[in-house]
Amino acid sequence: MTTPHTIAVLGLGRMGRAIATRLAAQDWDVVGWTRSGRIPAAVRAAGDPKEAVAQADLVLLALFDGPACSQVLEDVRDSLRTNAVVLNTSTVSPAEAAETARRLGSSYVHAPVLGSVPVVSAGALQILAAAEQAAFDRARPVMETLGAVRLVDDAATAAALKLIANHSLAGSVLALRDSLRQADALGLPRTQVLDVLELGQLGGLVARKRLFLADEPQAATPEFTVGALAKDMALLATASNSPLGGAAGLAGTPAGPEADIAAAATAPAVAEAVLEPLSAYIRGHATGDPAHFRDAFLPTAHIEGLRDGAFVSWPLDEYCALFPGQPARDEPARSRRVDTVEVHGTVATATMTLSHGADTFTDVFLLVRADYGWRIANKAYHRHP
Repeated sequence: MTTPHTIAVLGLGRMGRAIATRLAAQDWDVVGWTRSGRIPAAVRAAGDPKEAVAQADLVLLALFDGPACSQVLEDVRDSLRTNAVVLNTSTVSPAEAAETARRLGSSYVHAPVLGSVPVVSAGALQILAAAEQAAFDRARPVMETLGAVRLVDDAATAAALKLIANHSLAGSVLALRDSLRQADALGLPRTQVLDVLELGQLGGLVARKRLFLADEPQAATPEFTVGALAKDMALLATASNSPLGGAAGLAGTPAGPEADIAAAATAPAVAEAVLEPLSAYIRGHATGDPAHFRDAFLPTAHIEGLRDGAFVSWPLDEYCALFPGQPARDEPARSRRVDTVEVHGTVATATMTLSHGADTFTDVFLLVRADYGWRIANKAYHRHP
């Protein structure tokens, strides 16, 4: 096994800069290139990627996405040394990883990493590596400088596992967001809430992100941005062809794509204007007055579901005719709650649970924002007997 002498790091964003700095601090000879031209002091600068790889036994990619990896590899391919190993730490789709492995063959190591900038600095990354044995053995000393290495079957599997890991992170961020919104609704002090959340299952995330989560967030450099996590969730949704639930809404975080992922946890609750048609809908059920439904729905709306075993699709007038203008006799025992609202620009989806006597209904709404405000465009329901 020949240990690499010079490492070219292509891509010196947050993670690439941290990786290059860590390697240089551990006495590796590191040459770096980035489009921005910002090179860490401990790293020798190359004027272009071809110059960087021409000096290197191992080329480490730390780029934003698959297209960036493809473009850079295409640019440097003729400049790679004959026996150079390409170690790709970038987060890409399984299909992109498999295609790169096919193109580069036995010299390629696909090695997405789990961990943020502070974890890199501590040499504590978790690295999912896929490669033929010879390339793996040559890259292993470099990877072990950065953290612990887990060998997986192939490049596509490594890429898929990284996306699954980031999906769990997105879920944790969104769970934290829901906890903070509920706490805000109850009027609880943010500092006290964070103290208690640190004691629970979200404790590690809260502890790492407290600078971003306080009532008045402190200035801090983002470690992993909302935009990067949203990009990863889009890759996962495409690869799996399965819905991602709330994670799909990360890209709409008001703080913007360059904010730390903690900004997604502090995004304000859904605007009252979006909730108003749902509130009018609830008033219609509570009072039996169909005028509230006309306030809630577009005139063209349909209400659809199964009734007595048959599919029904009522236009709004027929639906309103079902209500007598007065509350149900058991109204004091009935309850309704809005479970989810997801806003996507000028459209939104929502779900609601209605407990009406012996029956429970799940209502699913499509809402649109028209010139005169938000309205329910259609509703579908399921009756739980």
